[in-house]
Amino acid sequence: MKITSRIILMALCLAGLFTGCAERGKSVKIASIAPMTGESAKMGEDISHAVQLAVDEWNAKGGVLGKRIELLVEDDRADPKDAVSVASKVVAQGVVGVVGHYNSSCTIPASNIYHEGDVVMITPASTNPMVTDRAYFTVFRTCGRDDQQGYVEAEFAANYLKASRIAVLHDKTTYGQGLADEFKKNILGRGEVVFYEGIARGDKDFTAVLTRVKSYNPDLLMFGGLYGEGGLIAKQMRDLGLTCPLLSGDGVFDPEFIRIAGAAAESAFLSYAPSAENIPTAQHFLKAYRARWPEVGPYSLFAYDAANIILKAIELSGATNGKKIAEAIHTNAFDAAIGKIAFDGKGDPVVAPYVMWVVKNGKLEPMQ
Repeated sequence: MKITSRIILMALCLAGLFTGCAERGKSVKIASIAPMTGESAKMGEDISHAVQLAVDEWNAKGGVLGKRIELLVEDDRADPKDAVSVASKVVAQGVVGVVGHYNSSCTIPASNIYHEGDVVMITPASTNPMVTDRAYFTVFRTCGRDDQQGYVEAEFAANYLKASRIAVLHDKTTYGQGLADEFKKNILGRGEVVFYEGIARGDKDFTAVLTRVKSYNPDLLMFGGLYGEGGLIAKQMRDLGLTCPLLSGDGVFDPEFIRIAGAAAESAFLSYAPSAENIPTAQHFLKAYRARWPEVGPYSLFAYDAANIILKAIELSGATNGKKIAEAIHTNAFDAAIGKIAFDGKGDPVVAPYVMWVVKNGKLEPMQ
């Protein structure tokens, strides 16, 4: 961690706010941290709802280690600086585990805080390899990695779509550009990347860059980014007469993408995990979640599993000490909604499969 991060924690400690400096209270605190405002607020709500469900189920059974579980929900605004600030805040408040963050650009700097504070963090959504490649002992993820996802997308583009002239756009974020770069690395030698460029998150008009893309006559457009820009790109490329398929990743995998793109979303290809509807162990989660909230988000199940793994590890270790909780996570396999989860030495799931989905008749469907 940077020196400034240590100074923040020391200052909070001296102010009497860092409960880790004293005996923890009667409750066990965990936090859900994601963007709760702004363009990605829906994803943050999906994550926080799932964590709330897990916490409520544990509290209904008596909590953990005889203590009630207290959930802190924080907004990192999808901003790395805010993510670091909020991470410092919850560590100072004595959380023993964090489910978050959503954006890789937030997770990476915030994880420095959790690493130094010996607080367990499990991200349900951040796929950039750097999250776990540093092998911080208390940092994990329940989702896959960009290098896995980029490989699957490149295989699909080469073997199924038979794409030979490929345009690549990304949103310049740690996640979006990271996925685009992994795809580009894996497609080279089997297809030519004829166009590669970044766009700005928050922009609404992509006609200029898409007009340039069209001039290269690609047979595939790959986009690394999130559903907001992805939906607009899908719509505007069709308006310009750019008819090649659109290929993207889990950041676009959300019904909101279809709502934004409308009919232009049809036949878009997206990489994501297997359908929870077909996983027997996920049925309880799906039923319980839908009883409270109308739509299961793409990271809801991963967040639910992350929260349950943290709480089960507390139970197994019999402690609220971060290193002991992390040790329990590293050395056990967990019965999760997505199936059995075990972690490798870096903190990645041992098995993190990606499959391809397609938008068909206005709905996301897994491909056979």
